[in-house]
Amino acid sequence: MRVRELGRFIRDQRGSARLSLRKLSKLAGISNPYLSQIERGLRRPSAEILQAIAKALRISAETLYVKAGILEERTDEIDLAASIRREANLSQKQRQILLDLYQSFLAEAKPKRTKVRKVAAAKRPKARKTTKPSTRPASRASKTRKPAGRGTRRKA
Repeated sequence: MRVRELGRFIRDQRGSARLSLRKLSKLAGISNPYLSQIERGLRRPSAEILQAIAKALRISAETLYVKAGILEERTDEIDLAASIRREANLSQKQRQILLDLYQSFLAEAKPKRTKVRKVAAAKRPKARKTTKPSTRPASRASKTRKPAGRGTRRKA
């Protein structure tokens, strides 16, 4: 069911944006229970509601429309090189310049394989075991004081 997919997608996007349900409902201008029902797949929102949610999530409304089944996902790829060659308003020289530029951008966009160098792990010095010295001087550390209580007399 597309409604459940849509709800899960909105919930995931809300989580990624670190928004609470209340905050997103406030930003989108819809009620908290209605948004909750959308996320759980119980309600199918209108295009206007999807647009408001998309704006609040700062994502494309088209993405939500596709998830909701309102729009079909684009699967057609445009052959840009063929389109440039067919363009009648350009001279042959302009077409060739555009094709060269397009090819250079494609070459830059291809991921380059780089050699992975192994780097030796840095050796850390071993921690020395030390005994923690007492914070009190030796003469005072062994003596304990008797707290002054009720039954003690004070000399005046």
